[in-house]
Amino acid sequence: MATDAWQQTRDGVVGLWRRAHPERAQEVGQELTRLRSIVEEGGTAEVEAAMTRLWQLRLRDLLLTDPALTTELTTQLARLADGMDARGAAPDTQVVGSQHLEAHASDGGRVYQAGR
Repeated sequence: MATDAWQQTRDGVVGLWRRAHPERAQEVGQELTRLRSIVEEGGTAEVEAAMTRLWQLRLRDLLLTDPALTTELTTQLARLADGMDARGAAPDTQVVGSQHLEAHASDGGRVYQAGR
């Protein structure tokens, strides 16, 4: 993880927790720092996948607690993706997010949608 991208991501996640559960924000920051250390010290692909899934679930639970945070998280992810594009991040890099596409057609109409 690039230093700038990592720090931006960590700060963004801690900020989300600070808004919803200020009493846990510092603990979340420490957990993320430990996670980074484990990954940098040679965590296996299985360990990385398990940690990724754990944090996906934690973020999901946070967003279910306070759906208003969804917009903020989406904005942070977009900003991070733009920064990675500008720095020429590796093509296999994934940014996890969500999209909601909705379309309605009638009378034989066609709908074409695309997401990135």
